[in-house]
Formats: sequence, C-alpha cells, structure tokens
Amino acid sequence: MRVFLSVLMLVLISAFAPVGAYAAPKADLWPDWQAHDPDSMQKIDHSGWQAVLDRFVAQPEPGVTTFDYKAALDDRANGIEAVAGYVGKMVTVPVSDLNRNQQLAYWINLYNALTVKVVLDHYPVASIRDIDISPGLFSLGLFSSGPWDKKLITVEGRTLSLNDIEHRILRPIWIDPRIHYAVNCASVGCPALAAEAYDADLLDDQLDQAARDFINHPRAIHGDGDGGFVISSLYDWYREDFGERDAQLVAHLLSYAGPELTRQLDSIGRFDVSDDVYDWSLNDDRP
Repeated sequence: MRVFLSVLMLVLISAFAPVGAYAAPKADLWPDWQAHDPDSMQKIDHSGWQAVLDRFVAQPEPGVTTFDYKAALDDRANGIEAVAGYVGKMVTVPVSDLNRNQQLAYWINLYNALTVKVVLDHYPVASIRDIDISPGLFSLGLFSSGPWDKKLITVEGRTLSLNDIEHRILRPIWIDPRIHYAVNCASVGCPALAAEAYDADLLDDQLDQAARDFINHPRAIHGDGDGGFVISSLYDWYREDFGERDAQLVAHLLSYAGPELTRQLDSIGRFDVSDDVYDWSLNDDRP
C-alpha cells in the first residue's frame, strides 16, 4: 500500500505541477566527448542540411523563422528523406578526429536536424512537448514530457539523446552561452532555427548573429509597462550560463542589444524582472 501511495503521489505531482516548477537539465560533462584533434584539417560537409533549410525555412519577421513541416512531408525526397539522410550521414562521422570548431558546427547542425526529424516523424503536433517519447513513466522536470531524453542516434558506439548532445557535450565542453541561441527546440519561444547551416569557419559570426536576432526580439525581453521586464524563460532555466547576478545577465544582453534595447536597459535603476515566458507552440509556418 505504501508503494502504491508513493507512485500515486508522483503521478499527481507530475500531472499538476506548473511547467516552470523544475529546473532545466544541468551541464554535466561526459569526458569521453572531449577527445579531439587540434591539428585536424578534416571538414564536414553540411550541404545536405543546408539544402533542407533553403527549401523549408522562412523568415516571417526579423529574428524569427518557421519550418514548413507539411511541405517537408509532402516533398519526401527533399524533405523528410533528406533530413533522415543527413542525420544518417552525420552519425558515421568520427567526431573525435575533428578539431574543436568542426565539432561545434557538427553538434549544433546535428541537434537541429535531429529535432526537425523528430517533429516530422510525429507530425502533425501542436507542440514538440506533445511528442512524449522520453523514457521514464514518472520522470519529473521541465523537459520530462517531450522527446529530449529519448536515445535517438548512435555516434562512435554511444547512444545519444537530444539532451545528451546539449547538456553533456555542447554546454559543458564549450561553455558558451551563445549555444542556447544556436540549438533549436522547434518552438515559437525558442531562438530561431538558423536559415544557414553552422560552418566551422564562420562560427563566431554566426553565433553572434543568432544572439543578436533573439535578444532584440520581444520574445527574449520586453518591458512590462510598469518599469520592469518580461524575459524569456530561457534566461531563468539556464541562468548560470548567462551569469547568476543580474548585472552579468544585463551585460550579456547589452553585448548584443540594438539601440532601442540598449536605451531601455541603460535607463533603468535596477533590473526588475516581473515574469518569464516561453511559447511552446510549434515553429510551423501554419497558423
């Protein structure tokens, strides 16, 4: 009876707890993935992913992109099959033999393509969180519903989930907050899915542009009309990556802010956050 009551309590907690009640996954390095060859000249070809982006990504407004999932299913050869083909090619890459920049571009592009593939495999859905394929019946946490903990691919003999790529490889190895603007979770509230595949030779410029595009859009930060700010939940979930103190977060935002946002942030006496929000609606091109 005691076991049954414990299980029932877990079910009730997971069913009724608010989305923001649990922290996002922590950066937890898997040391094996630190292996790299700084002298490697090998370049990974991401043209297959670029072809998909060219055909199905649109930019309805600055800082925002959408993906036409229906068209990618209707045009199978250039859509879902091309995405699957690119992912299939990437999982055969000997990642440990690459230099750091090639690795970073590799993991970001693979993460984004794998996310699109998961959505296509389950489309139509209103939100990626509806693709509830993660293992663990009673797992709790912000991303416990959705596909993020499902082992989806095998690279160099190790099975990986989306969470593994982001939180065990990308975040702890590179320790760069701009990664949050590059990996896409197929949601309206997420930083935009880049229309250009990440290129090892252009990474700094591309990551800076991704940061500018998101930070200067209202879904990242906007005034609440009462002297405070509403910020993206991204900055709450991963606060340690952007600076635990308010001054550090503001400094990060100012590094990429345009004139209007700079004026707003410079004019405040203190950084007062009244709320954080995130729109989990699918980044589809359909209403």
